[in-house]
Amino acid sequence: MPHTSLFSRRALLAGGAATAALMLVPQAQAQSQDLAALQRAARAEGKITSVGMPDDWANWKDTWADLGKLYGLVHVDTDMSSAEEIAKMIAEGKNGTVDIGDVGFEFGAIARARGVTAAYKPSTWAQIPAWAKDSDGHWALAYTGTIAFAVNTKRLPKPPRSWQELLASNARVAIGEVGRAAQANAGVLAAAVALGGGETRLDPALTAFAQLAKQGRLVSVNPSPALMERGEADVFVMWDFNALAYRDKLPNKTDYTVLIPSDGAVTSGYTTIINVHAPHPNAARLAREYIFSDAGQLNLARGYARPVRFDNLRLPADLQSRLLESAQYKAARPIQNTDWTEATKTLGSRWQSVVLAGSK
Repeated sequence: MPHTSLFSRRALLAGGAATAALMLVPQAQAQSQDLAALQRAARAEGKITSVGMPDDWANWKDTWADLGKLYGLVHVDTDMSSAEEIAKMIAEGKNGTVDIGDVGFEFGAIARARGVTAAYKPSTWAQIPAWAKDSDGHWALAYTGTIAFAVNTKRLPKPPRSWQELLASNARVAIGEVGRAAQANAGVLAAAVALGGGETRLDPALTAFAQLAKQGRLVSVNPSPALMERGEADVFVMWDFNALAYRDKLPNKTDYTVLIPSDGAVTSGYTTIINVHAPHPNAARLAREYIFSDAGQLNLARGYARPVRFDNLRLPADLQSRLLESAQYKAARPIQNTDWTEATKTLGSRWQSVVLAGSK
């Protein structure tokens, strides 16, 4: 039987009616505090400000809507890349305006090292795999994604099913802002894996993308539904959950097929980071608590993302049907976090010098 989260819908509705004066619980006590007290304290704060957690990414809109209905939290988000989120928290320091952000796997450790994160372990902490969380609670993946191709089959009737086929084609490829966006970074790594490289050997991928750039086939803008609708590229390299969600938003969604490249795919994910100088710290902790609850994890699944507590959930048939068949993921492997965190520190500059500079 799956674990029954303390944040079932019924429990949330019961707890959400309580009101109380603001209670700021010291970080050292946060892990053991009573959830009802956390709910009251968050309700008293009344607001939560996020970065990099827009409505159309992994279905965050349902989580923000739930937190608004249950606790009266007014939500505001500014969409930005993982690197920009951390830079903003660092720049604002003790005058922080951000409560919580969502960053790529490798950026969790970077954020902690830069001293911008507050630790909080949700009540379902034990069900989060060890590889997917910081032992002290500074970060933890809420959902995973695997690099996929979203192929415009109207323009490419025979879609490339591997990196080798893609590179050998005449397809125009959208990869995004490498060095700034975790999705784009992972796309480079996936190509490196397919071409015989890996976390510590990205040269094969950089060389391949440099060739695409010289041929005028590279789009260095982050994929979006608008770009897909306009057909700005033939193949968009992105997380599977984004590819599926964006496709289903399109009026011309039948033009696209989503597939996992058979010769090189990597699986990673995204972690919430709570700003150590959050203006609404209890609301931030409550948001993380909810995100890792049964209800919050199912919200992410509705956004085509694979919840990190997947094995502890009953996934309804309608949600299972949203996902790609398991057979496509045979070639996918998890990112090796330690090596990848180090590699991403220089990836942006290498992309500029090796890939983009040669196309000018």
